[in-house]
Amino acid sequence: MMLVHHEIDSPVGTLRLVAGEAGLVAILWPDERPGRVPLAPTVAAPGHPLLTEAAAQLDAYFARRRRSFDLPLDFRGTVFQRSVWQALLAIPYGETRSYGEIARQIGRPNAVRAVGAANGRNPLSIVAPCHRVIGGGGALTGFAGGLAAKRLLLDLESA
Repeated sequence: MMLVHHEIDSPVGTLRLVAGEAGLVAILWPDERPGRVPLAPTVAAPGHPLLTEAAAQLDAYFARRRRSFDLPLDFRGTVFQRSVWQALLAIPYGETRSYGEIARQIGRPNAVRAVGAANGRNPLSIVAPCHRVIGGGGALTGFAGGLAAKRLLLDLESA
């Protein structure tokens, strides 16, 4: 199955939206680290219905008119990674969780570092809100889009 992509401008830079047959596969950052999200080659498809809908929902999110997303998601990763990414979807808008809280939520309380690693490989940033996961002491920790983008997203949701 071929993957298609479309790029959109956003307050956190140009985002590349990637979709497959089953749903949205990735949202990639402007300075995406090669290999963070392993993907097959993609083909530009600016009029693709799912990419158009994802772009519209992201625009509404950045305009503070949307607090959650209603898109088919196609998470591609290990069983453990997918469990972490599913847990991200349960973090309410405007709230944060620690890596330890996510580890406990998925029934792996000693897997805090593994949760951090899976969070860092979340292919669907913003939609699966990895920006809502912070260090145990409330510190902003690593983020694929950069800490400035993480702060912007958290500030957007707290306003």
